[in-house]
Amino acid sequence: MDQFERAAAAAGFVLDDSQRAAAARLIRLSEELTARRRLFGGKPARGLYVWGPVGRGKSWLTGVFFEALAVKQKRRVHFHEFFREFHAVYAKYRKDRNACDRAVAELLSDCRVLFFDEFHVHDPGDAMMMGRVITSLVDQKVTLVTTSNYPPAGLLPNPLYHHMFEPTIKLLQASLDVLEVAGPQDYRAQGTAAPRSEFERGRYLSPGTEQQLRDAGLEPPTDGERQKVDLGGRYVGARAIRDRLVWFDFADLCEERTSTIDYLGLADRFDTWVLAGLPRLTAGHRDAAQRFANLVDVLCDRDARLYLAGDAPLAECLQGEALPIDVNRTASRLRLLPGSAG
Repeated sequence: MDQFERAAAAAGFVLDDSQRAAAARLIRLSEELTARRRLFGGKPARGLYVWGPVGRGKSWLTGVFFEALAVKQKRRVHFHEFFREFHAVYAKYRKDRNACDRAVAELLSDCRVLFFDEFHVHDPGDAMMMGRVITSLVDQKVTLVTTSNYPPAGLLPNPLYHHMFEPTIKLLQASLDVLEVAGPQDYRAQGTAAPRSEFERGRYLSPGTEQQLRDAGLEPPTDGERQKVDLGGRYVGARAIRDRLVWFDFADLCEERTSTIDYLGLADRFDTWVLAGLPRLTAGHRDAAQRFANLVDVLCDRDARLYLAGDAPLAECLQGEALPIDVNRTASRLRLLPGSAG
């Protein structure tokens, strides 16, 4: 517990009661995983499903646990990242009736503890594949730790498809202890005297004038800098590419048929992003708003620096009818950017 408290102090806050209870349960899991008997077979330690509102420190708590865990066969991966890797490996075994099991076994090798961050399911196709992955993890005796903004019963919330995921929900509840990190405080909204991550070194600019861009250290691109970026046989227009910096317009990147896998590939190449022209999201931007939410997830989790220029203050851009179901997480993460409160 001292280690959690020291880490909290270094991050600029004090553990609240709910976080302290979660830390105690994570400490117990660490003890179970490192007990000598676990090294010689037997039942795996029971995993944890840690959920709660945005900004409650779920990823932070499990990150402290993961870094301190004295187990070599462990892996931490974001939900989006795992699925990109999984689909690439799954394609090799597609014709095999045990394709999912073989793909999971290849990806995780001798992994005993897998940590998924930001577990969520909204697409029914992804839900069916995720159900097979969870079943395979249980069969291969991998201890799973995951964070989510939803309780297990809240996954795939669309009533048209929710019943399809109910067997997986029951499997999660049977295999993992469900731990809620409750409370109203969004710790991302507190702010700190100095940025704690590269993402926080970016900025929100409204309305994104050329002078605002220059004040942020960004020289507006010229027409001659515009070029196409290869997305594996498809292309998206960029206003500029300057070494590890890429500059997009919202319309080019989010209103086109881009995917989370595209954003992950771009994040492999660029660690500084400028996204200009975020509109007030309306019903006409429904799909673009979901792509934007996915992009923010990727950039925050990759700790890329983001300069986001919006047509209006952030709160106005994120209050339309087109907002995705995870908008609270998106807004919480964007509040880390200086200028977002204006």
